[in-house]
Amino acid sequence: MKISHNNNHLIRYFFRSYSTPHHAKKSTSVKKLLGRPSNNLTSGIVGLANVGKSTFFQAITKSKLGNPANYPFATIEPAEARVVVPSSKLDHLADLYQSKKKIPSILKIFDIAGLVRGASDNKGLGNAFLADIRAVDGIFQVVRAFKDEEITHIEGNVDPVRDLTIVQDELLLKDMEFIENTTEKLTKQLRNTGGHQSLEAAKFKCELETLNIAYENLMEGQRVRNKLDWTDEQVDALNVHTLLTAKPSVFLVNVSEQDYLSKSNEFLEGIQEWVDENAPGSAVILFSADYETRLNEQDPDSTHETSALPLAIQEMRKSLNLISFYTCGPIEARQWTIREQTACPQAAGVIHTDFEKTFINAELVKYDDLRDLEPPFDEKSLRSKGKIQRVGKNYIVEDGDLLTFRAAAAKSKK
Repeated sequence: MKISHNNNHLIRYFFRSYSTPHHAKKSTSVKKLLGRPSNNLTSGIVGLANVGKSTFFQAITKSKLGNPANYPFATIEPAEARVVVPSSKLDHLADLYQSKKKIPSILKIFDIAGLVRGASDNKGLGNAFLADIRAVDGIFQVVRAFKDEEITHIEGNVDPVRDLTIVQDELLLKDMEFIENTTEKLTKQLRNTGGHQSLEAAKFKCELETLNIAYENLMEGQRVRNKLDWTDEQVDALNVHTLLTAKPSVFLVNVSEQDYLSKSNEFLEGIQEWVDENAPGSAVILFSADYETRLNEQDPDSTHETSALPLAIQEMRKSLNLISFYTCGPIEARQWTIREQTACPQAAGVIHTDFEKTFINAELVKYDDLRDLEPPFDEKSLRSKGKIQRVGKNYIVEDGDLLTFRAAAAKSKK
């Protein structure tokens, strides 16, 4: 998008994300987030072979890209699809602004082939599958918690806690192998610096120290993500290497349709205890691949209120530290995705890089001040009530904000 040079020209955009505070929050010293620093994060569906991953993939993407065949390794190459992020707030804003169209955010999801015991030693094409997991940012881990003699279980019987342990052990072992190889390379690189007190040498030392701490945690059976007191420098070092156990997980418990509708399952308590111990803070979601498939077949163009899929998508975004803001007007209401701790200029840059470079300031309205309004939108009334504040480049966008960004016109290129 080219913008002609005019010092008096201002570009205005309305935005929002989801939150409730009524004061402008300036940037403060915050702890760095573990994970790839990007607004365009992805997720992968992981689990033992033949536990319902591809069926879940088909249901959540409303597609037929996956292969739900009843045998291990029905999926070989990871299938990819984009799913719509559900948002009742986008629906309300589109109605309030009387927008002609509505554009939601999307989440990219990969259906990754199933793991088997010994995958870290390349059993069952394990190395290729573990590499596919390394390429995504968050993990939907599917665990089977239903009994059906007609559906083969690769371990011979249904035992969700055992299955969870198998997958975790494979991820831990692969991370340990990766760290062993990486520290060997880093040690050689540090030696080549001659031991001088250079920035390069300091960087290698920090990486080595961080990876050694991570290795000790892995040896104790702890995911890298379980350690909460990583320093900012250590987080930077970890984010370079995308360790498997540093990725957030959302656990999807695949149950029978009857168990899902009754919200009960004989294995659920044990699964929750395992997650609390091994992946504390991770979401555990009950779902039924069979039920979701039936809903999808009945009406593929809508999401039923009893579906578990919207919650699964929202919990994955939450685990990835993703929030939303919106641009709203008579032409369109649009949802955009940013990472937590994103400042105003960088949020504007999600729409166009020129807006970040030429950012001036923004006007802020909280979504709660719009929640109960009826169309048509009355900006003058909102302004007269003092609900519109001006914020600058240090303001950190929150989930729930409506912002009017002001940016100077970019200089035209000759």
